Amino acid sequence: MLQGSNWGRWLFLSVFLLIWQIAAHLLESDQLPGPWEVMQSLWYHLTEGDLLISIIVTLRRVVLAFTLAMLVGIVVGFLMGRFPLVDTILDGVLIMGLNIPALVIIILCYVWFGLVEAAAVAAVAINKMPLVAVTVREGVRAIDHQLLQVGEVFRVPLLRSLFHIYMPQLYPYLITAARSGLSLIWKIVLVVELLGRSDGVGFQLSTFFQFFDITSILAYTLAFVFVIYSIESLLMRPLENYLSRWRS
Repeated sequence: MLQGSNWGRWLFLSVFLLIWQIAAHLLESDQLPGPWEVMQSLWYHLTEGDLLISIIVTLRRVVLAFTLAMLVGIVVGFLMGRFPLVDTILDGVLIMGLNIPALVIIILCYVWFGLVEAAAVAAVAINKMPLVAVTVREGVRAIDHQLLQVGEVFRVPLLRSLFHIYMPQLYPYLITAARSGLSLIWKIVLVVELLGRSDGVGFQLSTFFQFFDITSILAYTLAFVFVIYSIESLLMRPLENYLSRWRS
């Protein structure tokens, strides 16, 4: 059974579609096709076009970049939160990474490494890593040190201490980093594909833009929104509830 928050998301989407239909009917403009026209275009691209392939390609890049950014960001954030010397050394790099525009990093990766898949994934991951590191660092700093002292007194092994003392307190921060990172990665992946790839949702959107095909742009956008909602409802929310079960 879906939770109330999930019902709320789908209710919002339904209301949005209704308002969209009314606006399209009143304006009667080619620049704002109605939901029915967009749904027809969506079905066409899904059955006879490259929509499904494009989404799979984009999702593959999202998964690779997300995994790389989370792994590196968690390690760096943990070390910075646990050891003040590491925090002092890497703090400047972290600030720089947080403030350099994503477009600059994408261009530099393409110039340095070429218009290849590795450069695209690296550009997305690099844009995300600092945000993960900052979130995890703050989580490590907020850990209850009394629990750590108890673990030291009872000589709890390092690995067991990591999973039974550190991780339960870090779960909320990891979920926050994952959610914020996923929303950021979606957007950056599309820019990466638009600038330097010959496939994916971003590339298709740039092609539709050149032909002023608003209906197809909205069809791809609608499909993308459905994928995002599905991942949030079927993966992120259940994962958050599972990791936070110890609080109840």
